[in-house]
Amino acid sequence: MLLIYTHKITKRFAYVMKHIFTHILGIDVTFTTKVEDFIKHSGPKITYTKQPLQNEFFIRSNDLLFEQGINDISIKIRDWEGTPCFFETGERSNVPFDIFSASFYLLSRYEEYLPHVKDDLGRFPPKTSIAHTAGFLELPVVDIWAQKLLKLLQERFTDIGTKRKTYTFTPIINVTTSHCYALKGFSRSVAGFFLDLSRFKLRRMVKRVAVWFNPRKDPYNNFERLTGINQRLRLKAMFFFQFAAYSEHDKNVSIHRNKFRYLIKSVADYSIVSLSASMASSKDLEVLKKEKKDLSALINRPVKYARLRYNRVAIPQTYRNLVDAEFTDDYTMGYTHNLGFRAGTCTPFYFYDINLELQQPIKVHPFAVCDYALRDLKEPQKVFEKLDKLYRNVQAVNGNFNIIFSNELFGEEHKINWLGLYEALLKRYYV
Repeated sequence: MLLIYTHKITKRFAYVMKHIFTHILGIDVTFTTKVEDFIKHSGPKITYTKQPLQNEFFIRSNDLLFEQGINDISIKIRDWEGTPCFFETGERSNVPFDIFSASFYLLSRYEEYLPHVKDDLGRFPPKTSIAHTAGFLELPVVDIWAQKLLKLLQERFTDIGTKRKTYTFTPIINVTTSHCYALKGFSRSVAGFFLDLSRFKLRRMVKRVAVWFNPRKDPYNNFERLTGINQRLRLKAMFFFQFAAYSEHDKNVSIHRNKFRYLIKSVADYSIVSLSASMASSKDLEVLKKEKKDLSALINRPVKYARLRYNRVAIPQTYRNLVDAEFTDDYTMGYTHNLGFRAGTCTPFYFYDINLELQQPIKVHPFAVCDYALRDLKEPQKVFEKLDKLYRNVQAVNGNFNIIFSNELFGEEHKINWLGLYEALLKRYYV
């Protein structure tokens, strides 16, 4: 048992200590504010405060974990043996940076509470993030910092016990449009036909008519092939289906279409099926609850996992809504058009609500890749080059390598055969 002495045990302090030591490093940890208890402890122990007590393992604390609310914080990025870090601690500290405060800043998405200009879909722009501006977006720095800390602790406490987690790979298939032409209904199909005609998209018109006579030829209908690939590799991928009413941003097949309902149920026989929440539900909690209830009734099992349309996470309201709708896990933490780690980590973590100063009961599973960030590439080798770098970074810290695949991309015409590439990526990263 590792004992940490500090001058004040706050909710922020307890949150980040449990994440770093328990969830990442697998070290049992407890805390105290009593000097006598710290002195009596015979096992591994560290102090996290402004001044050391004696000659113990000491990390000088920043003020962030002992504050409340949002404050103006000055951040200076420095190098720590090849890894960017911030919140320097000074010479007396055994660790040159307060990685606990730095980790809390990234995990809580502190910068997303600060004033910023959102994009046209209401999302936090990745280019304004500290990770992007400082050049460490593609590094799971929180996990790297934790491993550096572990190395220093093992040098000091040779008997410190750890339970190392293992690398995992999870392909996540996001289905916001299950069919390109089929099952859309007479009015939508005719409107689409004349829209293609007005734009002289003759090839698309031919495909549309072909699908009308044979719905199985719909370019987005690749579900049998996807489940077949997953079964051959003995891998259970996750499918997130949009199951929502038609709206400006949500234009999937009607939830009342029997063929669409049968499709979801058939996929659920072989894979995990959860909710890809609509854009409308991000602004209306009752709509979110209804979508969850309807999908759960269809597949006849609880729906506990969620993804948000367009990866639109509005901190902190999105997670409050997911908690109120009784979701337990979220798979939206990442950027659509930028590779990397939005929260600086490749380890699932619980969301900390700064405005309420509490840990919300929802686990966030960050993803490193959304395939839309790769769609402009023209060669599979270019894709591998980019993803191999991320894979190595995740594997080095025994993290979770999550990739979002969009159903539409499998059916669109590209230089790259994305369906074939999907199988190649699974073979490459699923070990």
